[in-house]
Amino acid sequence: MEIARKRRPRMTFGCRSFSGLLFGDRGMKPVTADMAVKKQTYLGLFMITLATLMYEILLTRIFSVTMWYHFAFMAISVAMFGMTVGAILVYLLPRRFTPQRAKYHLAVNSLLFAVFIVASFLVHLQIPPVDDASVLGQWPLVLTYVVIAIPFIFSGICVCLALTKFPGQVSRLYAADLAGAAIGCILLVYTLKITDGPTAVLVVALFAGIGGTLFATGEGRHLLLRVALVLTLLLAFFAVVNTVQVKKQRPLMRLKWVKGELESRPLYEKWNSFSRITVWGNPHKPEAPFGWGISPTYDPERKVRQLHMMIDASAYTPLTAFRGDLDEADYLKYDISNLAHHLRPGSKVFVAGSGGGRDVLSALAFEQESVLAVEINEEIIEAVNRRFGDFTGHLDSNPKVTFVADEARTYVAGHEDKFDIIQVSLIDTWAATASGAFVPTENSLYTVEAWKIFMQHLTSRGILTFTRWYFEHRPGEMYRLTSLASASLMQLGIEDPRKHMVIARRAGWQQATDEPDGLGTILVSREPFSDEDLDTLEQIAERMQFDVVLSPRVSADPAFATIASGRDLDEFMAEFPLNIAAPTDDSPFFFHMLRLKDVFNPALREQGVMSFNTKAVYVLGVLLISVIGLTFLCIIVPLILTTKKTALKGAFPLFVFFAAIGFGFMLVEISQMQRLIVFLGHPTYGLTTVLFALLLSSGLGSYLTQAIKNPGSARPAIALLILLGVLIAFGSLTPLAIHGFQGSTTTARILVAVCLLFPLGLFMGMPFPLGMKLASTRLASLTPWLWGINGATSVCASVIAVVIALNSGISASFWTGFACYAAALAAFIWASRRRG
Repeated sequence: MEIARKRRPRMTFGCRSFSGLLFGDRGMKPVTADMAVKKQTYLGLFMITLATLMYEILLTRIFSVTMWYHFAFMAISVAMFGMTVGAILVYLLPRRFTPQRAKYHLAVNSLLFAVFIVASFLVHLQIPPVDDASVLGQWPLVLTYVVIAIPFIFSGICVCLALTKFPGQVSRLYAADLAGAAIGCILLVYTLKITDGPTAVLVVALFAGIGGTLFATGEGRHLLLRVALVLTLLLAFFAVVNTVQVKKQRPLMRLKWVKGELESRPLYEKWNSFSRITVWGNPHKPEAPFGWGISPTYDPERKVRQLHMMIDASAYTPLTAFRGDLDEADYLKYDISNLAHHLRPGSKVFVAGSGGGRDVLSALAFEQESVLAVEINEEIIEAVNRRFGDFTGHLDSNPKVTFVADEARTYVAGHEDKFDIIQVSLIDTWAATASGAFVPTENSLYTVEAWKIFMQHLTSRGILTFTRWYFEHRPGEMYRLTSLASASLMQLGIEDPRKHMVIARRAGWQQATDEPDGLGTILVSREPFSDEDLDTLEQIAERMQFDVVLSPRVSADPAFATIASGRDLDEFMAEFPLNIAAPTDDSPFFFHMLRLKDVFNPALREQGVMSFNTKAVYVLGVLLISVIGLTFLCIIVPLILTTKKTALKGAFPLFVFFAAIGFGFMLVEISQMQRLIVFLGHPTYGLTTVLFALLLSSGLGSYLTQAIKNPGSARPAIALLILLGVLIAFGSLTPLAIHGFQGSTTTARILVAVCLLFPLGLFMGMPFPLGMKLASTRLASLTPWLWGINGATSVCASVIAVVIALNSGISASFWTGFACYAAALAAFIWASRRRG
């Protein structure tokens, strides 16, 4: 830090003198904050925020494997809370975090951030799973989140110091902050292409170490610089070594506890930005063919060779040994998920979510004309057809078979081909994508808009077939599929949907015949099912001991008949214990049927093997209460501990402003992430496009505010007013753009999304630096606390956004964010007048 020795400089903001902001020690005289900012500070902040966002997103990926995906959603909230705690510490300890020592603390806390990233993760690997449902039995979960939050405290201290100790350069610093976060979200995607999740933790720590090295270079302390260089080189060395071992399938650092159990080494493991796949089993040992829906009449003595692929240690798909002899796959003719093949021989088949190739092999076993298999996860296609191709028979080399790495709905929408069978069998990864666990990719397949696209791509004889779990006592998923079929058919102009649908059930897929879990398959036809179709179906069901639950002829459950009628359903849906209304693109939460008002009613959470989906909403409810309480503490506790009460005079408008933009930014960001993931059709595209475009454009918007020297003038208020106009335009035009371009190429859809997001992010990046400039002219000592308020409300908003979307739709979440920005404009004008 440069030291002024001859004169005490004066810093002026508008009409106020600010010469007393910086205090010297041991005879040092204060300096202006602007003089203290060098390029190393900008680059160091860039690297710290890059590492911070990378680690936040990486944790959702890792937690989705080590725990159930609805716990993974909490990772981002806990990370943001840790950063908020760091900001509050800066506020509560002003004598320690002085402006003169800001660069020193930036360097030290950056290095602590790097060290504790690795240390906390290693501790997390050793924490046993939750094995007790009692409150006291939740200690491993609580310990996990406490441990994981620790490194983010140091990150929060760094970011808070950078954005509050150099008020004259806050616009450029905030731009560097957002630019680093934008690059981080893309960098993680490519990091996970090269290595695995645990090694990516070392890479994130490496970037944090580089940030600490940059800060230490600017500080000029040789010992600190040497420590930073040694730490960075060690992290780089171990990251490279473990990546080499990952390529050999022998990583030195790997996950220990997975879904509550100790995990041994698999035959194969591969990570990417939205999944972790593993393959297990003995390729030489014959065993009973896998299938939850196989008829009990199938000969149990017949064996096949198969391997077992797991996605995030929860979703399962088999790899079957195939040498070209279709008799080896005859058991697939006994599976309830393949009913459509019995009704439509000689068909062109479209398989959504090919997984380990089971549905592809089914089409071949029925000697269908062709099969187009679309799988969103290219690593699965690579494993099935390359890594284990000799075992699976290289299905991609069969002239009847075509594999495509894409999202099924998007692929179909962009092509004119029509199919006789479109098959979707138990597509649900239960995995937390980087955008948050309550937006799993497969939800885009379970909406009215998606089903209309599918049915428009059926031939006149075509059948759309979905297979889901059938819980005997209250088959919520099958009820909801029926609602989807009914609503979609009626929107296509069909007056009597029941004539176009059939539901069959395979009861008790486990050994016990009274097992409440079963499998259900719904067939939806463009044309009414003929008598010949129904006769064939009834004969197959009788021969294979399946139950016909609903058809134009019979209804074993009056609820199915009511839903299939498509008439006067509002009262029926409202009174039903679960939310079984047809999901839409505005509310694409097919698997979450528990209403928010019922989250604490345990009687409604039971859905058999899929109960964790209803319990996920319960976790969301608990999380909402928790983050509201933590947000309250972050705001109130510093007030109680603050001794100089007079410093708070006039702070209320700024308190409202920073709270409002914290809520507003997250509500808009998460709602658009949810909306555009459906539009872009791929979690990676949704993540990188939304985060990168919003953060980068927000950084540019922040940079532009550097030209505004007087925060009390009319220009900031005009910028905020323009932001409201842009939000109105965005909220109105986005649904139209999504509908108009849903069948375009991936590149075109990404460009459309960027064009929509860029002006939005440009103006959303302006409020924070403008607020900081306004606060620093009079209430400079409170700026860390105001930054903490912004962070705390962002934590809260990250959960509230999902709550609003689940309850009222994504659009409601977006417009709530708009209301927050409107409140921020009013608060800013209020604060400006009080300042005057």
